[in-house]
Amino acid sequence: MGFFSDFKASLMKGDVLSLATAVVIGGAFGKIVGSAVDDVIMPIVGLLTGGIDFTTKFITLDGNSYADLAAAKTAGAAVITYGNLVQAIINFVIISFFIFVVLRAAEKARKKEEVVAAPAAPAGPTQEELLTQIRDLLKK
Repeated sequence: MGFFSDFKASLMKGDVLSLATAVVIGGAFGKIVGSAVDDVIMPIVGLLTGGIDFTTKFITLDGNSYADLAAAKTAGAAVITYGNLVQAIINFVIISFFIFVVLRAAEKARKKEEVVAAPAAPAGPTQEELLTQIRDLLKK
């Protein structure tokens, strides 16, 4: 086989198509989760924390004091922007919780489908049928 026919054959495998579908859906789901965090949950967190914007929190390493982060960066000061870390941790916790809730709901839906789709176990002989079989074997 030629290079292109091998390439086409590898693309048409079910695993590659499933992976491509998962990546596209994952990207779309990431946008939904990001919007839920940024547009719904973070304003509530901001309200609870008194409107603190963690991304503006920093420590300068040169010992000088600056009005804001932009002024410190303009002055060329070395800064530790610990607020970005705090914001990233808050976002991580919120996103993790959001994904947990979605996956838990999907798992419950899958379990319900399995219960409905599971075939009924074949019915065994009744007690009377077993006793009849034992009697017949004893007679022989």
